[in-house]
Amino acid sequence: MSKGFASEAELEELLVTPSAGLIRDLSQGAGDLVILGAGGKMGPTLAVLARKAFDAAGRSGDTVYAVSRFADQSVREGLTAAGVKVVPFDLIESESLASLPDAPNVVFMVGAKFGAATSPSWAWEVNAALPDRIARRYRSSSIVALSTGNIYPFVSPATGGASERVAPAPIGEYAQSCLGRERVFEFAAQERGTSVAIVRLNYAVDLRYGVLADIVSAVHAGEPVSIETANVNVIWQGYANEVVLRSLTHASSDIFTINLTGPETLSVESIARRMGELLEHDVTIVGEPQPTALLNDSSKCMSLFGYPSVSAETLIQWQAQWIEAGLPMTAKPTKWATRDGKF
Repeated sequence: MSKGFASEAELEELLVTPSAGLIRDLSQGAGDLVILGAGGKMGPTLAVLARKAFDAAGRSGDTVYAVSRFADQSVREGLTAAGVKVVPFDLIESESLASLPDAPNVVFMVGAKFGAATSPSWAWEVNAALPDRIARRYRSSSIVALSTGNIYPFVSPATGGASERVAPAPIGEYAQSCLGRERVFEFAAQERGTSVAIVRLNYAVDLRYGVLADIVSAVHAGEPVSIETANVNVIWQGYANEVVLRSLTHASSDIFTINLTGPETLSVESIARRMGELLEHDVTIVGEPQPTALLNDSSKCMSLFGYPSVSAETLIQWQAQWIEAGLPMTAKPTKWATRDGKF
């Protein structure tokens, strides 16, 4: 079994270590970077990764700004210690965005998913209305906007997943509002010439949360694993963060769009049974597999940025070791198997 991690600090260190490809791409750019929504699950490691990559790329004079409400003081302290400039700011409640730092490079990571079914107006405010304000504030910048594979229809595993050429068919308020986010940034590109890259992500894994964490937690607890949604895509969060940052070099007014996920279509039952082997636990499988799932084709991503350095099998092994060692979890299920779009 692949060597896992002894602590959260070891995991964080790997997540924020830039690859040669990222350093090379960022060495071609210039100017400060503003990360909006940097206090979420991916934001802190992305911000530190950017800082380290900037330094390695000869851009020590460029500032990495992390913008968020930052309810967790320890996140603020960790970012500051890593050389990231922390900007506490409530993007929703603030009447004006004028005081946000100017920068030629922007990553927009703000999103509302859980609770979208019960408070759809909130989802639309965060996912679609706020992006319009951001697009106007940073009209002359290159913007990478995080989106989701949920904007696609469910497809058969035999298709290899929905490619960027597949027409969106979002199910539920969350996915619909995320398509709204994309349309708003597209408008900025078409009408104002803003350089935009749209990154459709599903599903990132960093061991403290994610699809694999959900499955292995069930196996570890002796709970049944449903295979109604029989297949899934996952991607190592370290790779996902790199693709987000490298997409800055592809942003254009022609709108660069890319699916960000793993190269494999994984079997949920196979994942669960492999977890059972690693943990030496019995596995109970329930449910009748449906013929479709939310699956994305990442061929374009792989051709541009290369394959992830961490394979799906290694992620599965790491996840089993992480749970067995009792290392920290976020306790935030992904609800990846949801089929009705209600999050």
